[in-house]
Amino acid sequence: MNKKVFNWISVLYTALIFLFLYVPIFVVIVYSFNASKSNAIWAGFTLDWYEKLFDDTNVMIAFKNSLIIAVSSTIISSVIGTLGAIGLYKYKFKGKSIVDMLLNIVIVIPEIIMGISLLIYFAQLNVPFGITTLVLSHATFCIPFVLIVVRARFAGFDSSIEDAAMDLGANRFKVFTSIILPLILPGILSGAMLAFALSFDDVIINFFVSGSESTTLPIKIFSMLKFGLSPEINALCTIMLIFIFILIIVSQGIRFKRQDKNLN
Repeated sequence: MNKKVFNWISVLYTALIFLFLYVPIFVVIVYSFNASKSNAIWAGFTLDWYEKLFDDTNVMIAFKNSLIIAVSSTIISSVIGTLGAIGLYKYKFKGKSIVDMLLNIVIVIPEIIMGISLLIYFAQLNVPFGITTLVLSHATFCIPFVLIVVRARFAGFDSSIEDAAMDLGANRFKVFTSIILPLILPGILSGAMLAFALSFDDVIINFFVSGSESTTLPIKIFSMLKFGLSPEINALCTIMLIFIFILIIVSQGIRFKRQDKNLN
């Protein structure tokens, strides 16, 4: 097989993968503007489904709950995960390999097992199910993801730079803010974005530890699907996609701006 044919096959294969991934998303977006309730017939452009969606109080409450939970759990997991990554990088102690193993277990454990475990835990403590239990639960399973992403930023880092800075008179706080923080900031942003996405669209853990007054957006969508795939669901999914897309653009903008600043 010559190189030209191989390149064409590679391009075709890549194109098929992208089509498989993004065509369903494109269909959801397009049919959120469809005047017909059917997802098989195009009946013209309309914004009625978005208007009905914003008039639905229950959907707006669910969106607010999801946003509060995702932001709160992202902040908690980002702070704890970052501090944990720094601690695991800088200090050696007995049982460090066990800590690494436990972090990996949290990542690979099925969500349904974690959901049941958290349900039993909060029930034993008599903690009312609601926003608080959801934030704590989401932070619990997001911390390992943030920690691993931030810890990866330390790969290849020369710790002698810290020693040199301290020899020149910099205190530990100055070393952290001037050397360590700029190094791990892209990892913190990436970990925070991952934590937010995991929290915002979680269904299984929400199902186990949410209360009657703390319905989240994914749970609301799941309940709406019981009555069929309506255009309102397409519109809701489109809004969620736009929201996540904006967050990605903002985070990448911050990252590139900081890289340009470091280069200059």
